[in-house]
Amino acid sequence: MWGGGMMFNEAVLQEESVPIAQEMGMRLKDQGGGYYTFDCVEAAAALTFRCIQAGTTIMNGIKAEDVMFREENGQKRVCGLVLNWSPVVSLGLHVDPLAIRASYVFDGTGHPAEICRLVTRKMDVRLNNATGDVIGELPLWANEGEAFTVSNTKEVFPGLIVVGMAANNAYGGPRMGPIFGGMLLSGKKAAEMIRRSLNG
Repeated sequence: MWGGGMMFNEAVLQEESVPIAQEMGMRLKDQGGGYYTFDCVEAAAALTFRCIQAGTTIMNGIKAEDVMFREENGQKRVCGLVLNWSPVVSLGLHVDPLAIRASYVFDGTGHPAEICRLVTRKMDVRLNNATGDVIGELPLWANEGEAFTVSNTKEVFPGLIVVGMAANNAYGGPRMGPIFGGMLLSGKKAAEMIRRSLNG
């Protein structure tokens, strides 16, 4: 569940992200100074509902335990995910997973940037950043972190796009703290990138 700071039910958005929140059906309270608060439970429900209504399939109790990749013209590319039931993975049971192909994979795993770590560890490749690996996040600086996550929402490896806090972790930006507008702006930017690419 998407929670506010310290799991409070209220969290904060900055003015730039208000149109996205309103489009998703989130009710906002103007707190002045360009900041708005919203109910986290309502926001999670609104975002989930709108995504499903738009055609997104949300798979319950699933963990991505690996990625699929292919090599074309000497270049590796992420082309899907390897999924299994979360309890199977947690218990270490030997149950064959399910592989699904995808034109693009998003790493939206937040602070851990789990998909990026899988790619660098198992594919022996370098990410498109300063070190070639997950750099790790800096301490909290909310305003800088918000801007950083949006500007670094990008294709970090062919077929793999980082969004939200995974972008900050992959590229070495500050964590964001109790302001959540950057998450919405990052998600919108990633969706627009995919739309342009697929409609090419």
